Amino acid sequence: MLYSLQSGIFVFYRVVAEPAFVVLSAKMPVKLVTSDNVVFDVDLEVAIQSVMIRDILEDLITDGTKETNHPFPIVSLLSLLADVGPEAAEDDEPIPLQYVNADILRKVLQWCTHHKDNAPQADYKYAWDEEFLRVDQGTLIEILMAANYLDIEDLLDACCKTIANMIRGKKLKEIRKTFNIKSRRHR
Repeated sequence: MLYSLQSGIFVFYRVVAEPAFVVLSAKMPVKLVTSDNVVFDVDLEVAIQSVMIRDILEDLITDGTKETNHPFPIVSLLSLLADVGPEAAEDDEPIPLQYVNADILRKVLQWCTHHKDNAPQADYKYAWDEEFLRVDQGTLIEILMAANYLDIEDLLDACCKTIANMIRGKKLKEIRKTFNIKSRRHR
């Protein structure tokens, strides 16, 4: 499966007996449902920053079961066909994110929205991330776990950098205290 962004339109190419492609609007909504059953409508260009979500969408395109008047079968989760309007997305099943709650997904989506037009992250862009990740330790760990689960490498890297900066120059006792880690003697 190949895809490319051309003038705000995602074009998915699929190798079949007869070449065919599906055009997706970058603004087309993707529905996500969190572990606490909150549904989010997310623009495609934001959602596919997650490799996990992008893989799910590609699987739906290549293994879809809904027949259409087009030369290959496809699922209309995102109104993938040009002749099906965006309003059809309202009837589609959301992609379940069983390990991410609504508060954390909201933060992850805020990060993805900010970075949607960026090339892979460079150090000069870390200033915004540093401010964005200035949250309590529990929230930072949850964002890190969500980035890992959703496979958003740049966000995962930013979280790891933030945690590394938190422990830089500290002694082992201070690190244990910072992260509430019990020593082996106290187990």
